[in-house]
Amino acid sequence: MRPRRRTIHLTIYAVSDATGGTVESVAAAALVQFRNPRATIERRGQVRTVKQVRAVVEQAAQRGGVLILYTLVSDALRRALLAAARRHGVETLDLLGPVLRRLMVCLKKQPMRRPGAFKHLIRAHPREIEAVEFAVRHDDGRLTEGLNGAEIVLVGASRTMKTPTTLYLAYRGWLVANVPILPEVPLPPELAALPADRVFCLLMAPARLQELRASRARAMNIPLEPYASLDHIRRELVHSEQLSLAHGWHQIDVSGKSVEEVAREIVLLHEAGGRGRKPGR
Repeated sequence: MRPRRRTIHLTIYAVSDATGGTVESVAAAALVQFRNPRATIERRGQVRTVKQVRAVVEQAAQRGGVLILYTLVSDALRRALLAAARRHGVETLDLLGPVLRRLMVCLKKQPMRRPGAFKHLIRAHPREIEAVEFAVRHDDGRLTEGLNGAEIVLVGASRTMKTPTTLYLAYRGWLVANVPILPEVPLPPELAALPADRVFCLLMAPARLQELRASRARAMNIPLEPYASLDHIRRELVHSEQLSLAHGWHQIDVSGKSVEEVAREIVLLHEAGGRGRKPGR
């Protein structure tokens, strides 16, 4: 009998002397490269003293299963965090220190070491950062009360490429949310009230969707039935299609397509729907 694979859930602490938004965005960008990552990101911002650094590390150690990603401009704080992490056996990754050191060599200058100096990135690329943060907050049906702020909303059954397409579009400045469609769960009223041209229903060939779900079920040690049952999948897809027809949503068949191809099709339909504009314009 093949041994069961242990399911791992990772918590990522996004630690910063500013808001932590930059670290969170980097973590989200990295996670999208993994299939079904069981991970959550939690911000720990405004960490500006050694006492605060040690408190964050101690909390991570007590909780377990935590990776600390951090951007701290102060050498003293980075050293304190690293020392505390080693003492408590907590995994960490410095996202800023190595970059600062390399730039010091190349520019032959000392950095200002001013907390929150990443704000210049927000001024330079405000739309992209806002869009990624919006996507993370509104992934998988979360915070449906904010759906009206989305330019594009992706809906569909589980494993129809909603999250990777959401993030791909977000990195290009689109405000995107996604909502799973389940036959037994009523539509959020905020979704039903949206203009139809903002909503895109992602559909997939039943056999392909069954492959994806079976793979996920094996990786996560969850039962194949009914999640990966072909009959169950067909009912879910029919339900999604019927809803999209009833509400006048766009339909996109994602079978055999890359995320880039799906995103491009969505943008073309969006712009052809009378908006004719780039994200945020």
